[in-house]
Formats: sequence, structure tokens, C-alpha cells
Amino acid sequence: MSNRKKLKMVSSISTNAGVADPEVLAVAKRRQFSAAYKLSVLEEADRANDFGAIGALLRREGLYSSHLSVWRREREAGALRAVSRQRGRKTKLSAEQKRVAALEAQNTKLQRELSQAHLIIEVQKKLSTLLGLPTAASPESTGSES
Repeated sequence: MSNRKKLKMVSSISTNAGVADPEVLAVAKRRQFSAAYKLSVLEEADRANDFGAIGALLRREGLYSSHLSVWRREREAGALRAVSRQRGRKTKLSAEQKRVAALEAQNTKLQRELSQAHLIIEVQKKLSTLLGLPTAASPESTGSES
């Protein structure tokens, strides 16, 4: 029976009898683990070579095997590293660093546009060959006919 059901039963019994029950039931609180703790437990579990070593680790830490599987997925996705980063204000960039960042962003944008333009040109070439239209590179349009 869950703690909430017990708490409701106790409160309903105490109100029915007219006497307050002095017992206070603890309400279960969900545990929260830091990213550093998760990584340390995962490292220890990865180092465990003996038979039953992971089970002993889980019992000692009060964890379930599902914790390890979820934490491994988070580690592979990079979520644990992202959470363990320092928080706070970012350091101010110098004028040169700002300019480099702006130029890198512009370069990325231009490369994306260039690859899109190449793709469009390739599609136009294929379409013109399918339709039998002359292209600039074909000999029919460049040759001199007399």
C-alpha cells in the first residue's frame, strides 16, 4: 500500500474517532542525482570485472539496474556532459573574437547556400537532358554551323 493511501486511511480514521493520530507518515521524495555522481557510478560500473560486482555496487549505492541503463543512454547522447558544465555569465568576447565568430557564421551560411545552388544546377542539368533541351556545355549550342 502506498504512503499516500496510508496517510488517507490514517487521516480518515483519526477524524472518525475524533482523536488525532500522533504518527506522521513520511511522504516519499524522489531522489535527484548530480551529473558528476552519475558519471562516477557509471565509471565504477564499467570498471567492475568480477561476477556480481555491479550488483554489489547497486546495493551499496541503493540504485536499480534501470538507473544504469538510463544513465548510459544519457552519457552516449552527451546529456551528462552538458549538465555538468559550469553555469553563470559567459565571459565577454574581445572584438577580434566577435569578428571571428561572425565570419565563421557567415562562412557557414554561404557554404550552405553554395551547396544548395550546386544541387539546383545539377537538377536543372538532369531535367534539360531528360527533356532534350540544349545546354551550355552541349556541342549543339557551342558549335558553329554553316
